[in-house]
Amino acid sequence: MWRIQDDFSSCTSRKDPSSRVQIEFRREKFDGWVTIAKEGRKTPAYRLWYSDQLAFKLKDVFLMSFVRDIEDRLRRAKGDKETSIEDEIPFWEFLDIEYSREARLFLFEAYYIQKPPFSELFSRFVESPVLHKIDDELSEKPPFRIYKTRWRPRAELEFELGANNVLYTLIDTKNKLVYIGEASNLVDRLRQDHPLIPGWDYFRYNVLPDEIAPHRKTLERMIIRDFASVLESKADVDSIRISEYRLANEKIDFK
Repeated sequence: MWRIQDDFSSCTSRKDPSSRVQIEFRREKFDGWVTIAKEGRKTPAYRLWYSDQLAFKLKDVFLMSFVRDIEDRLRRAKGDKETSIEDEIPFWEFLDIEYSREARLFLFEAYYIQKPPFSELFSRFVESPVLHKIDDELSEKPPFRIYKTRWRPRAELEFELGANNVLYTLIDTKNKLVYIGEASNLVDRLRQDHPLIPGWDYFRYNVLPDEIAPHRKTLERMIIRDFASVLESKADVDSIRISEYRLANEKIDFK
């Protein structure tokens, strides 16, 4: 129906430029690839690959399926091969897929979503570095990974999960200030006073691999120095001021 075979019959690898397509989901576009698999098959099979960015988006939208899949993989990792997770936790979610050959564009539509019983808790849980770390371990991805988060309002600090061994950024949108810091436990650290930026109202952070925890302070100093090179600060360093925001940190390396 889509005439996939006419356009991708020679695409055996995603490295082939002709395998590239785009995928649109919820008004955003993502990279995709179509390849052919012939080995061991009477008729060719075509595979649609998509980027990690789209994978993250799908996990956010299909929360229940994502969490159920992790539960299934955790059980299998412990040796439980008999349980059918879909029979035990029955529900269905559907993704509708259409294809525009002229535009080489796949259209993804969330056709049916199973709403979680505790939607806000599920949403926060799925966004947490803890769950993504478990997901990566079960998928046998390289252990040396940095988990990034989005900006959150100050009122949400108490709900953070897995915010350990982090580099963080604070923003004071009223006074136009930026502050860079590091912490072994983000929630405990941000409960303390920050006299250089007392009115901060947004925060974000990156969770670092455990292996570089001893170097967290060094990385913090590097990032502070980078920000000082593009924002106004109290330090006498060369700076190309690209914003009206000012760097609140006072301890800034000159070299």
